[in-house]
Amino acid sequence: MSRIVTNVQSLVAQRVLGTQNKQLNQALTRLSTGLRINSGSDDPAGLIASESLRSEKVAIGAAIDNANRADNVLAVAEGALVEVNRLLLDLEDLIDRSASTAGLSQQELDANQAQVDAILQSIDRIANTAQFNGTKLLGGGFDFTTSGVTGADISSVRVNAAKIPEGTTRSVNVEVVNGSTFASVSAVGGGAAGVLSAATTLEIRGNLGSEIFSFASGTTQADIATAINSSSQLTGVSASTINVAGTDHVRFSSTQYGSDSVVSVQVVGSTGRIAIDGTDTTTDHASSNNGTDGTVVINGTQANVDGLKASVRTGSLDVDLLLDATFGGSTTAVNSSFDIVGGGARFNIAPEVSLVGMETIGIQSVSTASLGDNADGFLSTLASGGTNDIKSRNFASAQRVVEKAQDQISGLRGRIGGFQRNTLDTAVNSLLIALENTAAAESAIRETDFAETTSALTRAQILVASSTSTLQLANAQPQSVLSLLQ
Repeated sequence: MSRIVTNVQSLVAQRVLGTQNKQLNQALTRLSTGLRINSGSDDPAGLIASESLRSEKVAIGAAIDNANRADNVLAVAEGALVEVNRLLLDLEDLIDRSASTAGLSQQELDANQAQVDAILQSIDRIANTAQFNGTKLLGGGFDFTTSGVTGADISSVRVNAAKIPEGTTRSVNVEVVNGSTFASVSAVGGGAAGVLSAATTLEIRGNLGSEIFSFASGTTQADIATAINSSSQLTGVSASTINVAGTDHVRFSSTQYGSDSVVSVQVVGSTGRIAIDGTDTTTDHASSNNGTDGTVVINGTQANVDGLKASVRTGSLDVDLLLDATFGGSTTAVNSSFDIVGGGARFNIAPEVSLVGMETIGIQSVSTASLGDNADGFLSTLASGGTNDIKSRNFASAQRVVEKAQDQISGLRGRIGGFQRNTLDTAVNSLLIALENTAAAESAIRETDFAETTSALTRAQILVASSTSTLQLANAQPQSVLSLLQ
């Protein structure tokens, strides 16, 4: 080489050495951080993808935490309900024992009433004190609130779950296409002017039990109806006088609606005449009839109907309704509507904050003023001075109230347990799998492959050393020009 101002070989060696040093530094950085992408210049597209996956991992982790927290909340509520259920069992035991009045003194009955009062107070205390992180769980704070319910159409509304966008309401339209019917049997006595022509003994059977009635010849059908109605609480059958085609009848009707309701009227002996729904014959001595379940449509979905009870279970609405007898038993199509305006326990158990990922559950109040129903009364009526206290001797009614309360508590525990098992547990399992796969995808994009990077480091070290030696030679080569000056 005869030129010394510009050492091209040195420039080439410097460029190559710089490149090799950059690769060496990159390998060292990746090995020290464990990440293949440490800046956007390492892999712009990979950085975008990995950051998106990182965001998704954070969202999935938050959803898992939310689901676990929801499970903790419901576990506290369920634990309190276990105690309420135990108290209700004690309450039923007291009612059943107190019904045997002939074997108990007044002091014992008073003591039983004192225990009943203490149990009711304990139930109210649990309802008002069961809480999680300062939030009361069983006092009705997590119950859904409704507006516009027409009491003449719908006796009670229980919203178990409803997805309602923030700041809006959900309308619920209830259409009775065909009303439910009660069981009924009509009977005629065979005498003139609606009286029995002969002594007649009838066995009346309904949903609650059976009873035998003996009527003398000449008994009016109005008196027959009065006698039947006096035992309605024992049989589940009521009676009324009707006129069909000019003939007076006694209509025996179930006190309940639906296919489970039954009325059976049997003549004991050979006298009397029995007919179904006004068809008078002299040969039938026993007749029975069942009611029917109607057809109800709620928000376009055909509801499950059991007498006057209608329920629908969809992903956006889970509601149980008790229809009024006039509305639910209507012979023509009728409809009614109301709004769900808010409430419920809301849990976001999906990575996206949206209505789709939001799950809700309604937790009704379990106070003594809420357990029970309008038909038989509420649990609070068993307290001293109430219509179903021990002094009133309404033991059958009191037992039905307690059993209704037990059904409500058991149903609530079942819904909570189902929500924990079928919604929360499955969501957590699914999210954990999603977290694993998302982490694996993010790792494949962003993290260092140590085997590959170690190999790259070794190669870079050799090339740096080689480039350094080459640069030394390139820098020394111009010195050969001095030999020309000797």
